[in-house]
Amino acid sequence: MTSPRLACRAIIMHDDRLLLVNAWPGRTSTLWCAPGGGVECGASLPDNLAREVHEETGLTVDVGAPCLVNEYHDPDTGFHQVEVFFRCTVTAGQITDDWQDPEGIVHTRRFFTRAELADLHMKPDSLRTLPWQDGLTYDPLELLAK
Repeated sequence: MTSPRLACRAIIMHDDRLLLVNAWPGRTSTLWCAPGGGVECGASLPDNLAREVHEETGLTVDVGAPCLVNEYHDPDTGFHQVEVFFRCTVTAGQITDDWQDPEGIVHTRRFFTRAELADLHMKPDSLRTLPWQDGLTYDPLELLAK
């Protein structure tokens, strides 16, 4: 078993809507998540997150306070990821259809209303309420099932 992978993700709100991205290879899944990704050694979590958000969305953000620690594990592969979510504010840029993720991972990005999140296939499930709450929360270890 390997060490858990550390990732950071952004909670970005605009007009009471949450920004989510779809990064499934080949556009084969309807799974949405908050923008962000794996942490590179030697850079702070906020610096990593600002870089990832820009790559995936074209937005420049100010990274604020952490608001969620989430983790999941795939018992079949041993993959275990711990994610730290931060509240972020857009300081430059806008979501456009012509933005291309330079790594070719994120293919769709969109703001969703709270009502739209109710039936959306996304992870973690706490994204349905977290953006409208205050404070820091923890999602217990989630086992990924096939």
